[in-house]
Amino acid sequence: MNSAAGSLYVVATPIGNLDDISARALKILQDVALIAAEDTRHSQRLLQHFGISTPLAACHEHNERDEGSRFITRLLAGDNVALISDAGTPLISDPGYHLVRQARAAGINVVPVPGACALIAALSAAGLPSDRFIFEGFLPAKAVGRRARLEAIKEEPRTLIFYEAPHRILECLQDMELVFGPERQALLARELTKTFETLKGLPLAELRAFVEGDSNQQRGECVVLVAGWTPPQNEEAVSSEAMRILDLLLEEMPLKRAAALAAQITGERKNVLYQVALEKQKSQ
Repeated sequence: MNSAAGSLYVVATPIGNLDDISARALKILQDVALIAAEDTRHSQRLLQHFGISTPLAACHEHNERDEGSRFITRLLAGDNVALISDAGTPLISDPGYHLVRQARAAGINVVPVPGACALIAALSAAGLPSDRFIFEGFLPAKAVGRRARLEAIKEEPRTLIFYEAPHRILECLQDMELVFGPERQALLARELTKTFETLKGLPLAELRAFVEGDSNQQRGECVVLVAGWTPPQNEEAVSSEAMRILDLLLEEMPLKRAAALAAQITGERKNVLYQVALEKQKSQ
């Protein structure tokens, strides 16, 4: 660590309600020499609200790689710098990763200043399992890519969390219903901490219909949470990945050997795989 350098403070800002900013965050924003902001015009309004006059400089996805060196130069000269995004915690589906990486590589102290984060706020109130979850950020904008990504995680057992743009929220829910099934439990958290905050939990088919029937639900910032995959109650059920592997092995070797090898690869029970393969052969 470079003891002569300043510190880079990664500061969370409110996602809506300005009262959610911490006293520590306000003090740091007041005291640092420079604030690296995703959108300086947007952040200027936040600073003005709290009477903070610290200079701002742009640090967004289009200039972060190339312009990060000027922040590093200031930090190495001994200045403290704060990094903020438009709302919430920087780097979480927002710019900042490259600057933080450059700072750490240069031996600069990087200090997290925690606060608001939309995905955590939504998870805390969703009523879905919160001990294990995955954050997928924004899904691909085009339907083909979005469905392919959903297919890849449809048997993920952990709670799934997504961000989505309001103009795509209906299409997103339609694809989730198609891939995950209409009965999978989900929740839409919209406009968190703001005046028209909505948290609506329903099976995907009902949630899609709710959003489809109310254009107001297709506005604002959206977080979508989906319950993780639960294996069918039938203990003889085999995952789609295990079936894919078993089918490939059956093309090259006898049934008994294929079932045994597939069990070693997937962790599924050998006798279950054998029985499934046997039934499949009988039906062909």
